[in-house]
Amino acid sequence: MPSSPSASHRTSCRGGFTPPRLCSGRRLPRASRGLRRALSLSLIAASSMLAQQKPTPKPAAAHRANELTLAGLRPGHDKVTRAASLYNSIDSKSSTNDSQTVWKDSCRKQLLAVDYDGDKRIQVIRAGYVPLTADCVSLPPGPWKTGLGLRVTDATAKVLQLYGPPDSKSPSTRDGQPLELWYYAFDWAGPDVPQVMEVLCTREQDGKPGRVIEITLAAPSL
Repeated sequence: MPSSPSASHRTSCRGGFTPPRLCSGRRLPRASRGLRRALSLSLIAASSMLAQQKPTPKPAAAHRANELTLAGLRPGHDKVTRAASLYNSIDSKSSTNDSQTVWKDSCRKQLLAVDYDGDKRIQVIRAGYVPLTADCVSLPPGPWKTGLGLRVTDATAKVLQLYGPPDSKSPSTRDGQPLELWYYAFDWAGPDVPQVMEVLCTREQDGKPGRVIEITLAAPSL
């Protein structure tokens, strides 16, 4: 007697020769779950590899800028005759020796000193305070500033804004007052620019910002 179709179907499934349309209800769902799991694991591994290969952004370089002039003068280039033509109208002038000339603006309590070599070429420029020697009304800021606009009496935050962090800070004092000396080296900008700037500042205290009390710009290293 010929076997029934149902028996044949069952035999084929048990024997291993399995028509998919007849046995799909038992085996294909398991294969699909395994395939989905394998694909998920592959995607996770690929994502992990991409994350590892993604370049790490480099930290931004610290802002820094060099300076060329102070009081409209460029050390290493300008001669003292240029300084004289600019500032002989200042209320008083004194020459301390054959290598330095000082101009004093008594009303603003500021001075400008230039040191020059045997060829009268300016090597060092210094702007700072002098003791009050006259009764003066309120006046605008003094004329002596750097090329980027830093003046005596400016807050130290402006120094950082214009030039970035100094190469070094060191404690200093003047007339018993605790101060900080900020040192900037500009040799990275090349040999034809002023090489050093020093900014003498009061220290921040009781919530009050530090203030610039002296600026020195020099062609050679100090």
